[in-house]
Amino acid sequence: MMIYMDDDSIAPALVQALRQAGHDVRTPAEAGLAGAHDALHLRQAIRQGHSLLSRNYTDFEPINLLVQESKGRHSGILMIREDGPKKRKMKPHDIVRALRKLEAAGVPIANEYIVLNHWQ
Repeated sequence: MMIYMDDDSIAPALVQALRQAGHDVRTPAEAGLAGAHDALHLRQAIRQGHSLLSRNYTDFEPINLLVQESKGRHSGILMIREDGPKKRKMKPHDIVRALRKLEAAGVPIANEYIVLNHWQ
């Protein structure tokens, strides 16, 4: 899977785990966008044809709704929710496993907003 990571999801262990699992991972720093606004991160992901991975659901959920309402397109927004019980917080291996299950299920990702916690 091709993944562009939001600033809030950058953790060396996660980037490494995703790349070791065979995912094509891009970071804001690699794109010269470290610290940029969330809309610019989604724009970069769209330009690269990558799904966006973030923990920032409070910003990306309305951005996704705006894109859908305007009949726009994106390569998918993959969300990691961390507002639940501590035991549900996803570690890098949990995220890799959730992506593997999502791919194996053949779920369409383009133009979708998918919460990875549901795929643990």
